[in-house]
Amino acid sequence: MADATGLGKAVRDDFPILHQEVPGGQQLVYLDSAATSQKPLHVINAMDDYYRRYNANVHRGVHYLSMLATEEYEKAREKVARFINTAEGPSEIVFTRNASEAINLVAYSWGLSNLAPGDEVLLTVAEHHSNIVPWQLVAQKTGAVLKFAPLKVPEESEREGHAGGAEVDYERLLEMIGGRTKLVAVHQVSNVLGSESPVELIRERAHAVGAKVLLDACQSVPHMPVDVQQLGVDFAAVSSHKMCGPTGIGFLYGRSDVLASMLPGWAGAR
Repeated sequence: MADATGLGKAVRDDFPILHQEVPGGQQLVYLDSAATSQKPLHVINAMDDYYRRYNANVHRGVHYLSMLATEEYEKAREKVARFINTAEGPSEIVFTRNASEAINLVAYSWGLSNLAPGDEVLLTVAEHHSNIVPWQLVAQKTGAVLKFAPLKVPEESEREGHAGGAEVDYERLLEMIGGRTKLVAVHQVSNVLGSESPVELIRERAHAVGAKVLLDACQSVPHMPVDVQQLGVDFAAVSSHKMCGPTGIGFLYGRSDVLASMLPGWAGAR
């Protein structure tokens, strides 16, 4: 396996945006991929090909371009399903505008119908706000209660007055899952701490009390193999723009039986 430097050199030419200099004459170096990744030429060419060859509404027409666009659209859904190894294929993939919309879809389509006063939604203090604010709004509407697992700071860092090396207190998180827990919404990899959650342990504990698990997989899917069958979660939210794909597209993975039980999140045309 190539080291990081060798890998960078090998793929740099694939990213046209990097072929420029910054003020001072230095070659551009981009280190903010956790926020949004740059787009390789293959992705740019695929988008250009769509607008040049088959720009049309999907699932909305019987003419040639519409049928071609629909075919390519569904091929993309099949690729995503294979990429994360869904059990039921592409029927468990819902395209959304981004991961925020995917989480909101679960919050409003599942949460409003399944949460009641006193029910608990368990989060961590390290969640992205896209995995906090939707649950705050749904809790206001349903009377559900939000619980947050705290951070665990190494003793040495605490003595020195900083939080270096901190991670979520996963032992405490597991202890907090109880009879009133209806959902655990947690990151797989934190965009702040870089720590990785013990997803299978969380899922095992949550399912034992009848709770669902929503996984924020935005930082994990781009960087590591993610097998939703092995993880056993009920939902997973992913955003394309963090994994070299275009902005404005993401997806929600949902177990087929759970998706089938959810009411539509909105109505109208695609």
